[in-house]
Amino acid sequence: MAMRRSDVLIVGAGHGGAQTAIALRQQGFEGDIEIVAAQVEAPYERPALSKEYLSGDKSFDRLLIRPEDFWRERSIRMTLGRRVVEVSSTDRHVRLDDGQVIEFGALVWAAGGTPRRLTCQGHDADGVYTIREKADVDRLNAALGFNPRVVIIGGGYIGLEAAAVLAKSGKPPVLLEAGERVLARVSAEPLSRFFEAEHRRHGVDIRLSTSVVCIETVGARVSGVRLGDQTVLPAEAVIVGVGLAPAVEILQEAGAEMSDGVLVDALCRTSLDGVYAIGDCARHPNAYSDGGLVRLESVQNASDQAVTVARTIMGGDEPYVALPWFWSNQYDLKLQTLGLSQGHDQVVVRGRPDQRAFSVIYLRDGRMIAIDCVNAVKDYVQARAWILDRRSPDVEALRDPLTPLKAVPAVPAAQAQGSHTPV
Repeated sequence: MAMRRSDVLIVGAGHGGAQTAIALRQQGFEGDIEIVAAQVEAPYERPALSKEYLSGDKSFDRLLIRPEDFWRERSIRMTLGRRVVEVSSTDRHVRLDDGQVIEFGALVWAAGGTPRRLTCQGHDADGVYTIREKADVDRLNAALGFNPRVVIIGGGYIGLEAAAVLAKSGKPPVLLEAGERVLARVSAEPLSRFFEAEHRRHGVDIRLSTSVVCIETVGARVSGVRLGDQTVLPAEAVIVGVGLAPAVEILQEAGAEMSDGVLVDALCRTSLDGVYAIGDCARHPNAYSDGGLVRLESVQNASDQAVTVARTIMGGDEPYVALPWFWSNQYDLKLQTLGLSQGHDQVVVRGRPDQRAFSVIYLRDGRMIAIDCVNAVKDYVQARAWILDRRSPDVEALRDPLTPLKAVPAVPAAQAQGSHTPV
């Protein structure tokens, strides 16, 4: 049985895995570092897949997190195209799908997740695509070259970003959303309605409260999408964007505690000795949530948790405390989100959506906890202090876009709590 040892073994070559290796070397770690990943490419930026890479505005080499020789120069071993099939925290080793066994001093699980798939008939037909890996977009782009009719299932970021790319290329799709509005899981209604209107203005046929019965096929290929009312939408390509399933099965089999992902503490430690988890697959305590644990799918979260893990491996005990942020580019619109809006009890719209530059601000007990900014970079920058300091803004002044956020007066929290009707 082939066996070797790595002082730090990292599973996953996304932002979290790559940043863990980078941070360790930056902090002076001199031991062996190895990254194992199922992908065959060097670490690259996944958020661009549904935006610039799908549109062709960026070549793949511009998506690389670091040039390929960076890893070699820093003695970071890459084992690509291989999957971990077994973890033993007791014996401190993993087994790969080719039988290799790697012993570790510390294991960092940064495996991310896999796109959730439909469960209806035809879900696995030729012509059904997800967007998570480079190969997914390569296959989709090859199909789009034949100008197919496209149906997108899911009104989250992936679905909307793909719809924007297609519409800009003159191929506006039909977009199906099971809920009453797009982006319902992450934003308030004013933002949802704004993006629905923008996509419709660009020719995207958005259908809300719409269920999918099955994917129709001719032979093994997609021919259409059958809806709950038995309407059949003709389609030669179907893009599915209905969420991400955390890649934690192997850790669960190893005995790690789970709850919509692998549970970690403030130092990103799992319940398994010597095993850490970060990024999309890790459910963690967050100072900016409403008191519960959260699992965040963002570059910021993966990268910041990677730094926490590196410090912990180096002997530190500084807990993970980072204000979450997210972004999405659609058409000429830049959406930037700061903070977590879960648990808000008031929404304030600042500015006018019809002018395509505005912000949606979320308050809880009068305090600003999050903000969505559309083409409003100054609001995004100036909101950070409000959220970090947990201050309560004067709501009337907050609504006025001519008053810079930094100039909005603060009010006592007790006064702010009594000044509105909860949503």
